[in-house]
Amino acid sequence: MQPSFKLDSALSRGLLDVLIKAGLVAALVIFAFQVFQPFLELMLWAVILAVTLYPLHQRIKRGTGLKDGYAATLVVLLVLVVLLVPIYLVVVSISESVDGLVTLLKSGAWSVPTPSESVATWPLIGPRVYTLWLAASESLSGVLNSVMPQLKDAGRVLLGAAASAGGAFLMFIAAIIISGVIMAFGERGEVAAQRIAIRVSGESRGKPIARLCTATIRAVAQGVIGIAFIQMLLIGVGFVVKGVPGAGILAIAILMLGIAQAPATLITLPVIAYVFHAEGFTVATIVFAIYTFVAGLADNVLKPLLLGRGVDVPMPVVLIGALGGMVVKGIIGLFIGPVILGVTYVLFWQWVALQVPEDPAEPSA
Repeated sequence: MQPSFKLDSALSRGLLDVLIKAGLVAALVIFAFQVFQPFLELMLWAVILAVTLYPLHQRIKRGTGLKDGYAATLVVLLVLVVLLVPIYLVVVSISESVDGLVTLLKSGAWSVPTPSESVATWPLIGPRVYTLWLAASESLSGVLNSVMPQLKDAGRVLLGAAASAGGAFLMFIAAIIISGVIMAFGERGEVAAQRIAIRVSGESRGKPIARLCTATIRAVAQGVIGIAFIQMLLIGVGFVVKGVPGAGILAIAILMLGIAQAPATLITLPVIAYVFHAEGFTVATIVFAIYTFVAGLADNVLKPLLLGRGVDVPMPVVLIGALGGMVVKGIIGLFIGPVILGVTYVLFWQWVALQVPEDPAEPSA
């Protein structure tokens, strides 16, 4: 009985030691996550940008002979110029338009035209729109004073949205700078990622999974941001050639819609309607309408070609991961979703492909 009691006591102490160590490790992990959580999204964006831009870093390094740090600095500067110049032009254009509108309203030279009687016959909203329009044509300042509380509420909402967008933009700028630091140590980072994957999944699966994550991030960057940029160029050139007012702002809006996976027809169709209303049905307007409408649907053709390029999983898996990730986690989910779904897909089929070893004592069929 005594040896058995000693064995039970030793097992109890061993189990207690394991539980204490596991509890300490869990507490350490939870505390570390809480400390790192405010920077989690920033670091995710930095890693995604570093993985996406690393091929460009390598090309610049080979072409110029620069060291890793200098090549990474050059990539960061190029990305900042490409990002900041269009945004600066858009902000300047919006500020000039607002200043011109305020000056016009203060001068009193602009007035609302009297509405047509047919407006009152519109279904559902016709009488209300006609009454408001008629009051604005008689006294615009009186209408503005009557709706001032609603305008103030809308202004607060717009101000909050602008502040949120500004914070997100600053975070993205910081992520670009941090991605440059990651690219400067790209070779060490690649080795570290492979070692982590090997430690988690084993020697035979670790490196392929690391390569899959890298290829998926780059494929989504090409298939989402690349397609949105191509679509912006195609439609923006048409707007500029046709002389559509605010063509630059509309082009940037199309880029934002493309990144958010929203259809560009939300902008192209109203613009086509405006051109027909302003210039009528001519050969030029019809050609513009056909070109703009087709360019607005170009993502439906380019997405299957570019989204799953270079990835060892089917394109529908990447597409579903991008859309589902965006629904769950926003824009950053476009990149995280395909990576998680792609790795899950590969691990699932590797598990399916595993053969259960036959029992040597059992006779073969």
